[in-house]
Amino acid sequence: MAKLKDSTVKIIFDLQRQLLERIDEATATEVVIFERFGENEETIPELEQLQTVRERATTSYSRLHTLLLRVYESQPLATSAILKLLENSIEQAEATNAAAKASVQDTKRNWNVS
Repeated sequence: MAKLKDSTVKIIFDLQRQLLERIDEATATEVVIFERFGENEETIPELEQLQTVRERATTSYSRLHTLLLRVYESQPLATSAILKLLENSIEQAEATNAAAKASVQDTKRNWNVS
């Protein structure tokens, strides 16, 4: 039966939770900026950046979900290719999470939004 180490599954679930937090934070920040300042030449690039952050975090979240499911559906064992893809997706999700967090914090700082 195809199984991963508990530590690997925990890493994936923790990353998914963090990505959900980034999605929520980017969305909330976008709403606050839009409501306070509207959509204009100054805010449009920031609003687009927040949308990009949200889309990238959503893509990473979905990829982790799909690959984890594929590993557990694999019988009798997951292929080395899918395991490598999962490993790469974890690394990419970690990078996406860090970049998303920094981007949202920068935007909040730029617009004095907490």
